[in-house]
Amino acid sequence: MKIAVIGAGSWGTALAGMLSEKQEEVMLWARNRALCQEITDNRENPGYLPGVKLPEALAATDDLEQAVSGAKIVLMVTPSHALRGIAKRVAGLVAENTVVVTAAKGLEIGSLKRMSEIIAEEIPAAAGHVVALSGPNHAEEVGLRQPSAAVVASLSREAAEEVQDALITPHFRVYTNPDIIGVELGGALKNIIALGAGIAEGLGFGDNAKAALMTRGLAEITRLGVAMDAKPLTFAGLAGVGDLMVTCTSRHSRNRRAGMLLAEGKTAEEVETATNMVVEGIRSTMAAFELAKRHEVEMPITDQIFRVLYAGLNPKEAVMNLMTRGRTHEMEEVAVGDNW
Repeated sequence: MKIAVIGAGSWGTALAGMLSEKQEEVMLWARNRALCQEITDNRENPGYLPGVKLPEALAATDDLEQAVSGAKIVLMVTPSHALRGIAKRVAGLVAENTVVVTAAKGLEIGSLKRMSEIIAEEIPAAAGHVVALSGPNHAEEVGLRQPSAAVVASLSREAAEEVQDALITPHFRVYTNPDIIGVELGGALKNIIALGAGIAEGLGFGDNAKAALMTRGLAEITRLGVAMDAKPLTFAGLAGVGDLMVTCTSRHSRNRRAGMLLAEGKTAEEVETATNMVVEGIRSTMAAFELAKRHEVEMPITDQIFRVLYAGLNPKEAVMNLMTRGRTHEMEEVAVGDNW
């Protein structure tokens, strides 16, 4: 089987390296020809995944047609804001039965669409069997073959299981889930809460504050997800609480690091310049803020982080706003007057 991995950032490189140990042919596409040569000559992607040696079998190319032609599975591992443009280019290169996988965790600003919806629009041949890959997976650990687990979701069980079989290894366990809406929303929205966790850490708050933020963050992620027809139990799984935990706490998390920079008073633009990587949570916050309005869902943490990013709110004021909100029930189904 030939598999194409589109995008040679840290996650794309880690996936391509892992796949090339199992599959007959894996091609990693990068925009930058010099990067392709670096991978070919030195078996490493020093800019995005330093210290991880890539298998000799992995081929790198800057020719999109060469990468995609004849591939049974195409993994789209680009930043969310670049996905639509790349998908347009891929559309004319894939066969009717090609399974296209989105490994990007984000929402499109403006349309507010999930990544699988964009792929279905731009690559009609894949519309019925798009697959979303998500879960608590830092590229640095997957690249080193440390034990990890992920979930693949699709409207097509056959497509999900095909990708599961392609990806699963003794180091990378893959589960399937029919709830593609919930899996994608969990992957996108946890980045917003991770910004908040970084802000809390940057302000010097302790474990109590971070635990409260993560727990209430999961509650509002689930609230929006259910309003958009996701299944509540999905948010208790790998794409929900699993990804939320790792992104809010790990030293590898760029969204957590971005939140710490926000706590220092840096703007969103300064944060992205300082990290030299795409911080998906910054864009996802804007999209989630609009989705919450559209679906009339209360998301207080997202609302305050939006105001920090786009309205100049001081992070300390955002924390105070959250802590002094009106009292409410933790179990949101409890109605006023219930006998409990």
